[in-house]
Amino acid sequence: MKTLFGTDGVRGVANEYPMTSEMVVKIGRAVAYFFQKKNTRSKIIVGKDTRISGDMIEQGLVSGICSMGSDAYLSGILPTPGIAFLTASMGGDAGLVISASHNPFYDNGIKIFQKDGFKLSDETETKLERLLLDKHFPIRGQTIQYTGRVKYIEDVEKRYVDFLLQTLPNDFCIKDMKIVIDCSNGATYRVAPQLFNRLGADVESLFVQPDGKNINNGCGSEHTQVLAKKVREKKAEIGLAFDGDGDRMVAVDELGNLLTGDQILSICSRLMKQKGTLKNNRVVTTVMSNIGLKIVLNDMGVKHITTQVGDRYVLEKMISDGAVLGGEDSGHMLFLDHHTTGDGILTALKLIEAMKKESRPLSVLNRKMNLFPQSLLNVSVKRKPDIQKVPEISDTIKSVETSLGREGRVLVRYSGTQPLCRIMVEGPTIETTRNYCKMIADTVQRELGK
Repeated sequence: MKTLFGTDGVRGVANEYPMTSEMVVKIGRAVAYFFQKKNTRSKIIVGKDTRISGDMIEQGLVSGICSMGSDAYLSGILPTPGIAFLTASMGGDAGLVISASHNPFYDNGIKIFQKDGFKLSDETETKLERLLLDKHFPIRGQTIQYTGRVKYIEDVEKRYVDFLLQTLPNDFCIKDMKIVIDCSNGATYRVAPQLFNRLGADVESLFVQPDGKNINNGCGSEHTQVLAKKVREKKAEIGLAFDGDGDRMVAVDELGNLLTGDQILSICSRLMKQKGTLKNNRVVTTVMSNIGLKIVLNDMGVKHITTQVGDRYVLEKMISDGAVLGGEDSGHMLFLDHHTTGDGILTALKLIEAMKKESRPLSVLNRKMNLFPQSLLNVSVKRKPDIQKVPEISDTIKSVETSLGREGRVLVRYSGTQPLCRIMVEGPTIETTRNYCKMIADTVQRELGK
């Protein structure tokens, strides 16, 4: 069982284990050693979001990488999918992203991509973790004449924007479109405005003044109130909200109503099916997906496949089943016919493409999916035992499931990146789901809460 790697790399509170300077140097050394090439310098791409601890962690990683004779290529602030793109396009041996995604500024983490731009498999992460936890590691680095160098990648934002623009149809035009974007004071704060301005849209950019501590603070994909208000004021056709590292996106329609990842997937599925690009006629999501998505996909004649929570598991299933579209309700979408990882800006472009193709407002496109009421609660926990082995919790879950019958479902799981137990209840009414969700959350709090 892995102890360092969660659902998306290594993550924790900055300056606390495992995100200490000492451990970060060790991670840099381990990655350089693990992906080292014979008889030539390895190339490790390193990027970050806007967190105040990003500089500290970047320096530690670079020190570790160079001590093993590998070269560190720095992109500076760039969305996570931008690092995946650079790693593959520049012939990198690995890519490292310093980010804690949608978490508060005081958290940070390290995501790892292999040379083809895909995230590491569970098997590879396990091997890398064994190396990091080996008491004989770090092994001795290179002698001074063979240490690596630090290089700065030029025009990184233009390269990434050019890549994204290549995913669009030749006749794509949004010069008459009003768009509001919320960049979460995070990694998209420069590239997203650049891209939509290049497309000629009438763009208003929110939360594009990062100070190291305001990333995700009352903004971004998990806090869309300000965005919704601005869309209504500006009479914009769409609002786009990215998370801190730019791999997630949720939208609001012209009326200011939120569209979740499932609703965006339903719209993009229809577009791709109409275009004949929905390979093997299937879509992959996690068990967290709304029942409404399953129904609308079934009505379209599209096979719906589910996996456990985590974009890595969605990706693995997409590859094994030959799918090109998948994602999570959180707004993490994968378009494998264009990119190797979730990309919030790419998702935004595909959603806008669907709007232009249908020539209909986003609120109208969204009516085709009936969203079943869901309640979600997070409970801070001090330990993470098997839920089924805590009688009070498992009995409460069974009681709720019995009461819901075929009209709903329950999902209780631990966060892979935080000390949280996540409770989701889906049911026939908002009141029902809220009551049952609170019932389970209260039980978890009594048994496992801090």
